[in-house]
Amino acid sequence: MTVTNILLSGIVGSTAYGLARPGSDVDRLGMFAAPTEELHGLRRPRDSHVGTAPDRTLHEAAKWCRLALGGNPTVMELVWLPDELYEVRTPLGDELIAIRDTLPSAHRVRDAYLGYATQQFRKLRSRGDGSFSSDTRGRTAKHARHLRRLCTQGYELYATGRLEIRVDDPESYHAFGERAAADPESALPLLRDFEEKFATTRSVLPEQPDERAADAWLRRVRRHLYQ
Repeated sequence: MTVTNILLSGIVGSTAYGLARPGSDVDRLGMFAAPTEELHGLRRPRDSHVGTAPDRTLHEAAKWCRLALGGNPTVMELVWLPDELYEVRTPLGDELIAIRDTLPSAHRVRDAYLGYATQQFRKLRSRGDGSFSSDTRGRTAKHARHLRRLCTQGYELYATGRLEIRVDDPESYHAFGERAAADPESALPLLRDFEEKFATTRSVLPEQPDERAADAWLRRVRRHLYQ
């Protein structure tokens, strides 16, 4: 996959969370900017590129901003990574990291993180009662780990305005995953507990996003790449 004008890219997923084990895939996420000239024509350029070997997803700058302003948990990671996990950092990428506090909003973070966590619980339930192959059991445990991580990280962002990518006590996440793989319903109390925490906590985030900072950044990107 050859993509030009990459502004920011880094390692995400289990490696970034501290949950990777031998054999785990290494996932990469990044953002690129389409040449401004190409945005003026009849056909707009692709706004996402997804590749394998290595596993990498790249979103065009405008799409990335829309997803981040919507509270998308996956794209949000890109501007909160530990420094050592960035593989591409440009001045424009650093400018985006500098305004990351302006992107999340209470309503959208709550809905997005709890929504994704609920999806993981549904996938857990659909896997059955634990009496399945080791491969399926491994995927089921992964859904449970994602459920716990989404709840924990989403609530932290909602309550403090900061997103900590690395999880505390990774082994407890793996143990939780194994328990939930054997008994999917055992994960439900955690989901319900975080639903209650979100409902009873006053967020430090604004209720709706203020898009002005992201819009101004995107316009600087377009000016910079106008050839």
